[in-house]
Amino acid sequence: MAKGERDKAGNDVPAGGFVQLLTPDGERIDSATTADGSIYTVDFSDEEYRELYRDLVTVRRLDAEAVALQRQGELGIWASLLGQEAAQVGSGRALRPQDMAFPTYREHGVLYCRGIDPIMPFGLFRGVDQGGWDPNEFRFNTYTIVIGSQTLHATGYAMGVTMDGKTGGTDGEAVIAYFGDGATSQGEVNESFVWSGVFNAPIVFFCQNNQYAISEPLERQTRVPLYQRAGGYGFPGIRVDGNDVLATYAVTRAALDNARTGQGPTLIEAYTYRMGAHTSSDDPTRYRISSEVESWKAKDPIKRLKAFLTKQQLAGDDFFGEVDETAGALALDLRERVLAMPDPQPVAMFDHVYPNGSPEVAAQRNAFARYQASFEGSGH
Repeated sequence: MAKGERDKAGNDVPAGGFVQLLTPDGERIDSATTADGSIYTVDFSDEEYRELYRDLVTVRRLDAEAVALQRQGELGIWASLLGQEAAQVGSGRALRPQDMAFPTYREHGVLYCRGIDPIMPFGLFRGVDQGGWDPNEFRFNTYTIVIGSQTLHATGYAMGVTMDGKTGGTDGEAVIAYFGDGATSQGEVNESFVWSGVFNAPIVFFCQNNQYAISEPLERQTRVPLYQRAGGYGFPGIRVDGNDVLATYAVTRAALDNARTGQGPTLIEAYTYRMGAHTSSDDPTRYRISSEVESWKAKDPIKRLKAFLTKQQLAGDDFFGEVDETAGALALDLRERVLAMPDPQPVAMFDHVYPNGSPEVAAQRNAFARYQASFEGSGH
């Protein structure tokens, strides 16, 4: 389907189309078939549909609270997930307990789906710690700030899974690596594709194509759809409607299961949109127009699932009101806990560099402490 065309329902779609199971107006599509004959669908209970909606609303509300906290000076920076909730919740819920995830710094929704206390990233962005969860316990690695480097970590881990004999069956392990469209221009990501393809690693590369690498639009990142790049590395690529939580779940679950049973890597391009700024340090009005943002609001992942639940009479005002109230209470609790965090002392940055200390680091710490003390009484 050429760029600028519409599907049968009149909705804009990218050139070449994508896997979609829930239209922007909440109409359910039974299944989607791709060119290679793969069929994608979901079979959720009524309660599972409602829980997906609860997930979407909750992670958006917690994210909004984080943005507010940063604007009020309580966080150093924040990377919002606004608009990308379906991509994160859909893929996060598709993970099986034994799978391992490697995030960037924006996967707050996946973190929530892995059962991690939402307070954990706030210590990092407040400067209190380096991210306080145990990656092995939750099967979710710590946030990675350096663009694209987590794909190398994930690839090495996935190769280790194979070497440990933990693939080959439905109970095997799989790995997922998250990154954005801009990261596909990084050497680390392309190196990860090479190694994963050659060694048939059990990994899913999950690209959240939110249309902008900070201020650079997609057309300045690639001349072909991102998912098509996978073919050059010897494994399949697929594009999914990243604002459709059902399709994202179906595609991710299938790719992970292929990986765990020895069928190698898959590149998923979740076609979505960053509704807010790249981070709280960014001003998106400098590089995109308001009409573009408005057109994507019509494809909002929460609105479409709410429309589906309403049309199918799976939920009503009482349920939607209760979800909003519960999410608001969680956000208020989160705010109070963030405000109760201690203000970190600058010298604390030396505390956990090495588990058993280091003479060199100790010398640096002492020098820094003397430097700080030199300002005492100076008013600086």
